[in-house]
Amino acid sequence: MTGANGQNESAVQHAPVDLERDIFLRSLLRELAGTLESVVGVTEASGYISVVGGAIGEQIDASYRAALKVDRLDRRQVQDVLVDLKRRIKGDFFIIEEREDRIVLGNRACPFGKFVEGRPSLCMMTSNVFGSITAQNLGYARVEIEEAIAAGHPGCRVIVHLKPLETIEPNAREYFRVEH
Repeated sequence: MTGANGQNESAVQHAPVDLERDIFLRSLLRELAGTLESVVGVTEASGYISVVGGAIGEQIDASYRAALKVDRLDRRQVQDVLVDLKRRIKGDFFIIEEREDRIVLGNRACPFGKFVEGRPSLCMMTSNVFGSITAQNLGYARVEIEEAIAAGHPGCRVIVHLKPLETIEPNAREYFRVEH
């Protein structure tokens, strides 16, 4: 079939172009994050992305609580949800360590894939999703991203602290339960 410009439409439709919805959306997020980082700086860009991450975290938390038919997730469920939600979006998070005061997670694959490289502000999605889910169910969270694929590490190391401290690491963010 010939199109309006005389081109064979089937040749275009079957061209080996690496483009589909998932790649398009991850590219879009990468470019938005990059634009924010270059216009307002990484710290401010992280702040904007954290707002989005918090809202997404609330939605995910509500979905899991509804599916499990509970008002609040217990500690074990929170831990399982943090790993499972990332699995569902093609991350590869796993528990490294669990103690009374913290949960340490590792990650071998970012849900953003190669699109996260050089975009550390996108890590605020993980921080805010993990922080909002943990705080909403357990009362408090402080998320510290020690290593990140976005920063050039081979994997991620994320610590979810469950008890407040008097001093907070500069790269950590605190989250508190919000009563609705």
